[in-house]
Amino acid sequence: MKKALVTGITGQDGSYLAELLLSKGYEVHGLVRRSSSLNRERIDHIHTAGDNFEKQFILHYGDLSDSGRLTNLLHNIKPDELYHLGAQSHVRVSFDIPEYTSDVVGVGTLRLLEAIRNSGIQCRFYQASSSEMYGASPAPQDESTLLLPQSPYAVAKVMAYHNTNNYREAYGIFTSNGILFNHESPRRGENFVTRKITISLANILAGKQKVIRLGNLAAKRDWGFAPEYVEAMWMMLQLDKGDSFVIGTGEMHSVEDFLREAFNYVDLTYEKHVKIDPRYMRPLEVDTLCADYSMAKKAFGFEPRIKFSQLVRIMVDADMERAGLMPIGEGKEILKKEGFDWIKGTL
Repeated sequence: MKKALVTGITGQDGSYLAELLLSKGYEVHGLVRRSSSLNRERIDHIHTAGDNFEKQFILHYGDLSDSGRLTNLLHNIKPDELYHLGAQSHVRVSFDIPEYTSDVVGVGTLRLLEAIRNSGIQCRFYQASSSEMYGASPAPQDESTLLLPQSPYAVAKVMAYHNTNNYREAYGIFTSNGILFNHESPRRGENFVTRKITISLANILAGKQKVIRLGNLAAKRDWGFAPEYVEAMWMMLQLDKGDSFVIGTGEMHSVEDFLREAFNYVDLTYEKHVKIDPRYMRPLEVDTLCADYSMAKKAFGFEPRIKFSQLVRIMVDADMERAGLMPIGEGKEILKKEGFDWIKGTL
């Protein structure tokens, strides 16, 4: 039985990755921070999912700021694969807490790489890099595109990206960077723009809300479906050698496009419900991000199955159901058709 250690296991990607690895027979260990209030709703279902998953799913307290704890965990667990997803991952918030973001995202990755080296274990390492690293570089972006970060979050991710490559070249550790473009799902954090839109839309339909306050509607992103991207993470670590791979859909849509698609799905007009709020504007904006994923397609056959309009429908249906409304129903049909039966919990 293979062992995997996942940082950020309580997040969107971590929860889906845990389910994927368990479905493949892994023993999955997750790193969680101690806090007075639990934030594990995305993974609580694993303990009751059957298939003996609860016996193969072990959580450990730890923090990316504690190098000693990280080294001890690696020495004791001896994972075959380490998926590093933990981060302060909100770009706008990183402008408010740049020092914390830099420590957790940038130095935290370095601590993990040092823990692998110091513990002496043979462990394949996945680093969750981000399309935000490209910043001001024009779209489309691939593995050779110049990195021009435009936020403290992106700057910290660039540091983590280069250290991941450096430890592969300097110490022979199997490391891979997954340069993931925006990936969404019904488990996306509620303060990310896509999820904010779908939750607010459900509340509008339920009569609990009238207005959505948003920032820059013109920003264009390459939006994909998170469960597909965790499949790509796993595939990267099954290759003969580590490398850096761009993961995305190759399509670019604006925030306004997302709004329009979501509201049209339920026969509403978004203009009546949206107000622009300067509080949600970034001090420095990234205008366009769009993935050229041809290298990943060639290396391990990555090809996105969920398209933009399908993604929006999946998210709207899920949040309508959470709000106690009858979903339109296309979301679950899409998932069933595209083979995501390994997702055991709620969407």
